[in-house]
Amino acid sequence: MAGRGKRSARTARPGETDRLGMLPELLGYRLRQAQIAVFQDFCAAMEGFEVTPGRFGVIEVIAANPGLSQSELGALLGIDRSTVVAVIDRLEAAGLVRRDPVPEDRRSYALTLGERGRALLGELRERVRAHERRIARGLSEAEKRLLLDLLDRIARSQ
Repeated sequence: MAGRGKRSARTARPGETDRLGMLPELLGYRLRQAQIAVFQDFCAAMEGFEVTPGRFGVIEVIAANPGLSQSELGALLGIDRSTVVAVIDRLEAAGLVRRDPVPEDRRSYALTLGERGRALLGELRERVRAHERRIARGLSEAEKRLLLDLLDRIARSQ
């Protein structure tokens, strides 16, 4: 969790980055270091909820698209079928998501938020918004938009 003794390259002591060779010049390395810091802060923000960034993404997409199928969810988030099933199993067991059979397609399930998911969604969103403010606090709005655009360009180029 953030602030619990873990140190990333972005907080390396003076002279320490020289010991990393070419790593600080690599986009992939820098993206990974940023991702670790963001993940740690997200986990601290969600302490007590057992909600990871991936699980929050699933909850948010289901909230925005009640009744979508597991296949549609996987396509929207770019995750494979077996991963979707495992995530939904876990969220369903926690009462955050419901999986209802679709009468006209016995192989498909309609996903909606469960009772607990509906009750917690506002709190989860507030925690995510606070997390986003923390991780972007060193950026102006223009820099934040530029970073989002640059990350989109990298993702689209692959």
